[in-house]
Amino acid sequence: MRVLQAMAGTEAGGAEEFFVRLVLALKRAGLEQRAVIRRDARRAAQLAAGGMTPTELPFGGIFDFRTRRSLAREIESFQPDVVLTWMSRATRQCPSGRFVHVGRLGGYYNLKYYRRCGHLIGNTPDIVAYCVAQGWPQDRVHYLPNFVNASPTAPVVRSSLDTPEGVPVVLAAGRFHPNKAFDTLIRAVARLPDTFLWLAGQGPLEGELKALANAERITQRVRFLGWRNDMPALLAGADILACTSRIEPLGNVIIEAWAHGKPVVATAATGPKSLIDDGVSGLLVLVDDVAGIADAMRNALADKPLASRLVAGGRAAYERTFTEAAVVRRYLDFFAKVAG
Repeated sequence: MRVLQAMAGTEAGGAEEFFVRLVLALKRAGLEQRAVIRRDARRAAQLAAGGMTPTELPFGGIFDFRTRRSLAREIESFQPDVVLTWMSRATRQCPSGRFVHVGRLGGYYNLKYYRRCGHLIGNTPDIVAYCVAQGWPQDRVHYLPNFVNASPTAPVVRSSLDTPEGVPVVLAAGRFHPNKAFDTLIRAVARLPDTFLWLAGQGPLEGELKALANAERITQRVRFLGWRNDMPALLAGADILACTSRIEPLGNVIIEAWAHGKPVVATAATGPKSLIDDGVSGLLVLVDDVAGIADAMRNALADKPLASRLVAGGRAAYERTFTEAAVVRRYLDFFAKVAG
């Protein structure tokens, strides 16, 4: 079995980080692979460190003819049984050939770019349902979940993030985009005296979010960390994980928090609502409910028995579905099925 995976993402993000994890995990499982990525020195280095030196291509716009030709040559030389493309741009650039073309979706993408795929993967049941509702045959759309790195990690040193020892710390991560509702989270943290907020990410709203923290008079308690590659260390150093998105197909950070033993407070967007059993594996709050988010975080921080129950429930949910071994087995079974 040979699989070529092509990723056209650029910025760090959940899909890009999972692509690296999956490629390297499948390599450890013995799958023969080739990886093709949009030019990105950090991602190339991550893959190379795991023994998978990728081919880097431009993956430009509609006048980028080089990528299509180069990708076709890669496919011709490798002769894969399956080509798995990540993102619409990689899917659009993939030629036809003697292989099974699979498109992987981590969101509600425009399916016109996926017309030539033989199968689709959605990383949530709701994305699968979306594809079927758009007219895809149910037997050609498949739910395959993500997994996260669960290796025990030393906590980040709080002083390195200008955070005192002993203060409550809320961690949140993602692109600074309206969908992530970090504005709502900042307003909620403003209601929790002495609580610090670590925001790991970047994006077009960074200036607005910093201005909001200043307007809420909590600048001294909010740390803008930029993109981070050490989420396990950040989770180990924080007290709770907050995922307060308005729109969230999955919520990969929730699975990471479960794997690393942190209570989760999340809004009831599609992804978190499908993941979390409210009061068992996390606390769910209405989207944009500042007071409700603040109350849930206050309870998760102050009520130690509650926090312990949420940690246990989250770990159980992680062990059921989201371990590396379980997800890799599902991917291997899937490749064998569609190529067979």
